[in-house]
Amino acid sequence: MTTPSVALIGALGHGLWHRRAMHRLAGEGRIRIAGLSARRPIGGTEDAPVDGIPTFTDYQVMLAETRPDVVIICTPPHTHLAMARDVFATGADLLLEKPPVPTIEQHDLLQRAIEESGRHCQINFQALGSTALTEICELVAGKDLGTIASVDAVGAWWRPDTYFTRSAWAGKRTLDGNPIMDGALVNPFAHAVMQALAVADAAGVTTLPMTLELERYRSRDIEVDDVACLRITFASGCSTMVAVTLASLTFAAGEIITTGSEGTALLEYPKDRVILPGQAKWSEPRGRVGLLENLLDHRADPAVPLLAPLSRTARFTMIAEAVVAAPLPGRIDDRFLSPNPDGTGNVVDGIEELMRRVVRERTLPSELSVPWATTPHRVVCDRRE
Repeated sequence: MTTPSVALIGALGHGLWHRRAMHRLAGEGRIRIAGLSARRPIGGTEDAPVDGIPTFTDYQVMLAETRPDVVIICTPPHTHLAMARDVFATGADLLLEKPPVPTIEQHDLLQRAIEESGRHCQINFQALGSTALTEICELVAGKDLGTIASVDAVGAWWRPDTYFTRSAWAGKRTLDGNPIMDGALVNPFAHAVMQALAVADAAGVTTLPMTLELERYRSRDIEVDDVACLRITFASGCSTMVAVTLASLTFAAGEIITTGSEGTALLEYPKDRVILPGQAKWSEPRGRVGLLENLLDHRADPAVPLLAPLSRTARFTMIAEAVVAAPLPGRIDDRFLSPNPDGTGNVVDGIEELMRRVVRERTLPSELSVPWATTPHRVVCDRRE
């Protein structure tokens, strides 16, 4: 069997993460790097050199000249559908950076393109490769936790003001008329939302319609949220509470909390650790299966299932579409902010404890009479399956 060739569209920014993975796999003899494309010059690093690798400023030229077996797309989500179609037209398989697309309509169009082309497509929700997540999902599916009542997510991080100026689209709601998927819920904490949905899926409770009650806030001059709380109620009666922030002085890595009639299981998703019923402390990190590796394994043997096929992300796309279409996040008044000691922006006073309280008490900030909270935005998501 010949070594598959892999090309990358969007080699700058987060694309460097993919380049490092490509070089590691090339060093192991699993792939050959076919080419890299970006609109600006691509510089090399020690762990991702560009010497000897074809580079392009036009991805379509790269596809035509290199004819790769697998393509990675790491560009803004509003560009994904058109690029994916171009990739499938060359006969290549695809690793598509998350979030896959900004609307459920585009999600359906992308699914159709996959089916019509007969190609394989994996969505790069890296956290779906977590063996700790698999462990929790198997526990839930086996009814070890009994009837699942809720699957929640909480996290508190810090991002400086420069995080929201890192690109032309960062911190924006739209760019050139296209919806932009940025903000705590649908970008850095997208993995938390996706993992919570994956656990709920394993429990068989993510039936439609689902009702979303959303509160989004911003502590700085941006158009997206850096504090967000979301309550999802499924037709099954199960609910998911998500409370996350990028404006916290203190740090909470991110936890998925699964509560059933027979016990509670915790997953610390960035570190892939768990606390199972009867345990008092976090396990050792469980590790992850790389999604590019999984795609390569699936290509070689279709009996190996894709860990993150597009179909697994449909509920996430519904939620992301509703978040992006929601009104402008409420502005948190300066009197509730304090300067971060590192001088790179402000933090929201007491925000980590508030995020934990929202999840613990299953109540939104407005229901807790938080002085800067506003009325929730409510959406019902439904569609014919």
